[in-house]
Amino acid sequence: MTKVEAIVKVENVVATAALGHKIDLNMVVTAFPDVEYRPEQFPGLVFRLKKPKTATLIFSSGKMVCTGARSETKAGKALAKVVRSLKKGGIPITGKLEVKVVNMVASANLGGPIDLIYLYEGARSMRGRIMYEPEQFPGLIYRMNDPKTVLLVFSSGKIVCTGARKEEDVYRAVAKLHKELEEKKIISYE
Repeated sequence: MTKVEAIVKVENVVATAALGHKIDLNMVVTAFPDVEYRPEQFPGLVFRLKKPKTATLIFSSGKMVCTGARSETKAGKALAKVVRSLKKGGIPITGKLEVKVVNMVASANLGGPIDLIYLYEGARSMRGRIMYEPEQFPGLIYRMNDPKTVLLVFSSGKIVCTGARKEEDVYRAVAKLHKELEEKKIISYE
C-alpha cells in the first residue's frame, strides 16, 4: 500500500468492431447528413455521438473504430448505438457486432514530485525499458512488461499511461510504478 493514493482517470478508449460485411458509405451519408465524409482525403466516414461523446470511423469494409469513450463499457455502448442508428436509418446491417478494445489512454497523479534523473540512473531493475532524454522530451518513458503498457512519467508526479487494453491494467500499472517509486524513495510528498 502506498502512502498517498494515486488519482487515475481514463481519458480515451479506442475500440474496434467488425460487422463482417460491407457498408455503402454513400447510403450512410444520404441517411445521416451530419456525418463527415471526404473520400478524396480519407476512406472512412466519421459518425459522431453526443452521448457517450465519441467519434466512430466507419469503413466500407464494415469495420469501425470508436474513439473518445471514457471506459470500456461506454466504448461498447457507443458502437452498439451507432449500429442501432444505422439500422434505423435504413442501412442494411446483418452482421453481429464484435467489439475489441485496442488501446486506452489514462492520466494519473501520484501526489508528489519524482526525481527522474535518480529514477533513470538508479533503477537497475528497470534498465532497458526506460528512456529519458530531457533535451528532447520532459518525461521519462517507461515500457512496463506486466501489464504491457507505456508510462510517461513527469517530474511533477503526473503520469500518462497508454497501451492498456483493460481498465484493470491501467490501475495495476500505475499502482506497480507508484509502489516501486516509494520503495526506492524516488517520490516525495510535501
